Amino acid sequence: MRRFLSVLFFVLIFIQPLPASGDQDTVYVIPLKNEVEKGLYAFINRAVHEAEAEGAKAIILDIDTPGGFVDAADDIAQVITETKIKTVAFVNKDALSAGAYIALNADEIYMTPNASMGAAAVINQDGTAADQKAQSAWLAKMKSATENGNRDPLYAMAMVDDSIDLPEYDAPKGKLLTLTAKNAEEVGYAEGIVQNLEELLAKLGLEDANVKHVKESFADRLARFITHPVIVPILLSLGSLGLIVELYTPGFGLAGITGLVSLLLFFYGHYISGLAGLESLLLFLLGVILVIAELFIPGGIAGFSGLGLIIVSILIAGENVWHMAISLFIAITAGILTMVIMMKFFGKKITWLNKLVLRDATTTEKGYVSNPSRTDLLGKTGYALTPLRPAGTVAIGNERIDAVTEGGFIPENAAVKVIEVEGVRVVVREMKKDQTDKEVTG
Repeated sequence: MRRFLSVLFFVLIFIQPLPASGDQDTVYVIPLKNEVEKGLYAFINRAVHEAEAEGAKAIILDIDTPGGFVDAADDIAQVITETKIKTVAFVNKDALSAGAYIALNADEIYMTPNASMGAAAVINQDGTAADQKAQSAWLAKMKSATENGNRDPLYAMAMVDDSIDLPEYDAPKGKLLTLTAKNAEEVGYAEGIVQNLEELLAKLGLEDANVKHVKESFADRLARFITHPVIVPILLSLGSLGLIVELYTPGFGLAGITGLVSLLLFFYGHYISGLAGLESLLLFLLGVILVIAELFIPGGIAGFSGLGLIIVSILIAGENVWHMAISLFIAITAGILTMVIMMKFFGKKITWLNKLVLRDATTTEKGYVSNPSRTDLLGKTGYALTPLRPAGTVAIGNERIDAVTEGGFIPENAAVKVIEVEGVRVVVREMKKDQTDKEVTG
């Protein structure tokens, strides 16, 4: 037994993972690829926090981007400048527009030989230049970014303002500055030129460091796609169109499924990106429940409250409320147009309301009457108890009957005959003396 325990003890020692050397530095390499948008910001924010939690020695941003959205770039730059870990921008091809701004906010910049950095003018989504106010604000941000590395702000300003004349760097008046790797090193916008990541680590004195490459998961890539400012209004529009079309079709089919999936993808992408919390999804679900409850609870309070909660849940799901409001407006407009087209051009009706609307009619043909009908009086004779002008009272047998004429006058005590009965409306006609005699003899 003692021998067995000794063997087990040594086996347990050898199967334990060897602890990492406490003196070994850790370097996080975070890719900053493709377009700069809110999904990328959420990914980089999580990666930087992970590096901070592990006590990384340095963070290397592997940059290759044509630019993107100003607000997302500003958020990424804030994450970089606020961390206490050394940040290095590794321009591994292009750092254009928003990418140049992010690179300038890093502590150090290194570029590959064929890399470029610059051309950072603010462009609207339609491809036109932004207004003077937006350009001025962006120019101030670019200038401020150079302060991190004690760099000359002139070149950052020339990346935004084409009125600055720098012909020696192929940026005369009328052309934005884009620095090559050699030019960037020359003006102090790059600490050096390296061939690859390994050479960069050697330059930083971190060739023996434990390098951790942070990779975007499928969920990260999907979230980046879903939260793209162009995709958001498309998803919301598909959601509204799908659910509205479903109202006009029996059962629950493809249109309804498309609508629900679109809305779920919208909330999923914003949740994964860290832009929305569970509260937005819960508000949305509560709003849907209240809208459904309105179908059974009259008054409109539940319905309007539910619509309000749905709108609020979508607005708070994104960081930029103004952009979400525009996306929501596009979706609502598309939904209203669809309803008009379905009703006006295709004559469709909301089929599921048939179960909530009473459509049975209590007609006479089905045996329903609101008052007793006196069809038994049809053809009987009597006399006028009062003058009929044209309404009055007649006596038929032992009954006093309210009656009307066909429009003429019948004097008191004149002989009359019932010619028509409609419910309680009894129509009489005056009988002439020869008719009265015939009725009596007959």
